[in-house]
Amino acid sequence: MSDKEKAGRRGLLRATAVGATATAVLATPGVSRAQTTTLRFQSTWPQRDIFHEFAQDYVERVNRMAGGRLRVELLAAGSVVGAFQVLDAVHSGTLDGGHGVVAYWFGKNKAFSLFGTAPPWFGDANQMLGWFYHGGGEALYKELLGEILKVNVVGFLSGPMPTQPFGWFKQPIERADQVRGLKYRTVGLAADLMAEMGAAVVSLPGGEIVPALERGVIDGAEFNNPSSDRVLGFPDVAKTYMLQSYHQRVESFEILFNKGKYESLPAEMQAIIRHSAEAASADMSWKLQDRYSRDLLEMTQRQGVQARPLPRAVLDAQLAAWNTVIARLEGDNSSPSNGPFFKKVCDSQREWCRRVGNFFLRYEASQVVSYNHFFANR
Repeated sequence: MSDKEKAGRRGLLRATAVGATATAVLATPGVSRAQTTTLRFQSTWPQRDIFHEFAQDYVERVNRMAGGRLRVELLAAGSVVGAFQVLDAVHSGTLDGGHGVVAYWFGKNKAFSLFGTAPPWFGDANQMLGWFYHGGGEALYKELLGEILKVNVVGFLSGPMPTQPFGWFKQPIERADQVRGLKYRTVGLAADLMAEMGAAVVSLPGGEIVPALERGVIDGAEFNNPSSDRVLGFPDVAKTYMLQSYHQRVESFEILFNKGKYESLPAEMQAIIRHSAEAASADMSWKLQDRYSRDLLEMTQRQGVQARPLPRAVLDAQLAAWNTVIARLEGDNSSPSNGPFFKKVCDSQREWCRRVGNFFLRYEASQVVSYNHFFANR
C-alpha cells in the first residue's frame, strides 16, 4: 500500500470514529428522555397567585438543570388534594412533592410553626433561613419530621418573605382592644397569638379567605403580601390595609418531597432538587421587590385602598402576647414532643438571634436616615 493510500485509509478511519462519536452524542438525549423520572408536585396556592408563580420558578430550575433525566410537574392547589392536605399526600405518596408553608401543618405539632411563623426575635426572614441552614435549624426540622411525627418526607426552606401585613379590615385598627372578639383569619403560631389577644381565629387556605370576608364570616384577615392580596381580590371587599405587624414577622416557603421517592433518585438529581431551592430563594427575594412594591402602589393609587401602619400600642400588645404564648407552649409537658421540643427549638433560635441580630443592629447604618435624605419631600 502506498503512503498516499495509507494516509487516505487513516483519514477514513478517523472520519468513521468521529461519525460514530457524533452518533452516540446525538443518541444520548433519546436515552435520557427514555429514562426521565416524572414527579407530581402540587402547590398549596391558587393558580393565579404569585406564590404559585414562585413554585413554578422553582420547578423550572429543577427541570432545566436536570437535563431531561428528571421532570417535576407542577399542579395548583386542589388539583389532587386541598391545600391543607399536601403534607399528608406527600407522606403517603399520593403526591411526590409539594410547595407550601410550614405553618399549614401547625395542627400536627405547634413546633412546626417555629420553622415558619416564628416569634419576631428574628430581624427578618433571611436571618431565619440563616439559622435554618447554618445555625442548627435544619437538624431540628429533620428531628420533628422523622423522629417526632414520623412522616415520610424530606423538606427544604426557601424564599424569605417580608413582614406580613396585619391585614384587611372594614375599619382601621387603632387600639389593641379592637382585636377582642374579632373574627380573624391567620395560620400557625399567629393563631395562638391572636387568640391570646382575644380574637376568634379562623384558619383558611388562601383561595377561601376573600369569599369569607365578603360574606361576613370573618371580620378581618391577613394572607401575605400586596401581589397575592391584590390578585385574590381583597381590595374588592375591604379598603383598610393595616401594614407592619409582629404576628408573622418572618416566614419562608417549604418544599417537600416524598422521602422514598427522593432517596431513590441519583445523588446528582437530589443535589439539583436541593440547590434549586437555594437558587429559587434568591430569585424570589429579588422578584418580590419589583412586584410587591408595584402592587401596593396600584392598590393605594388606583383601587382606593388606605394603607396604614399598625399603631405602636398594638405592636406592643402583640409583643406582650408573644411572651405569654411562648411561655405557655414551652411549658406544655403533656408529652416530650410538645413543650420540651418546642423549647429546644426556641432556645436554638434565641441563641442565634441574640448574636446575629446584635451584629446587624450594630453593623448596619439606618435605612430610614438615608432614604429620607434622598427621597423625602423631593
